[in-house]
Amino acid sequence: MNIKSQKDFFSGLMFMAVGVAFAWGATSYKIGDAARMGPGYFPLLLGVLMAILGGVITFKSLVVETEDGEKVGNWAWKPVVFIIAGNLAFGILLGGLPSIKLPAMGLIAGIYALTLIAANAGDEFDLKEVLVLATVLSVICYLAFIKLLNLQFPVWPAFITG
Repeated sequence: MNIKSQKDFFSGLMFMAVGVAFAWGATSYKIGDAARMGPGYFPLLLGVLMAILGGVITFKSLVVETEDGEKVGNWAWKPVVFIIAGNLAFGILLGGLPSIKLPAMGLIAGIYALTLIAANAGDEFDLKEVLVLATVLSVICYLAFIKLLNLQFPVWPAFITG
């Protein structure tokens, strides 16, 4: 069979692989049923839906004719590096690194670091806009996770809160 759109073909395969991985990982948790969902129910459902979506996209790439075959371009390494670095910084700042005695800096510092680092992934960087975005995200996350959901993790660095 001839691939008519490389972009759709490989993105469909990626969706299927990630969906199957999530669905398979969810089977190690209690699934439950629709009336009494277990912790594995939602990831299993999302994994199956993602795998089905990947199958549809892959099938479409083999059937629907495209003008130039939609070749896969070069990897955009800059966005990949900055997005991964931002997420790593968020995780490290949120929980700290006990192995090197780095204390947890909290949710707010993590969100600011994530936003500032990830904003470098794009072509434009406006510090004022990024700081406004980080502030809005910090307020929303504080309200959602700390106030509404009552999650217990540090909001501020330990040297500030004592």
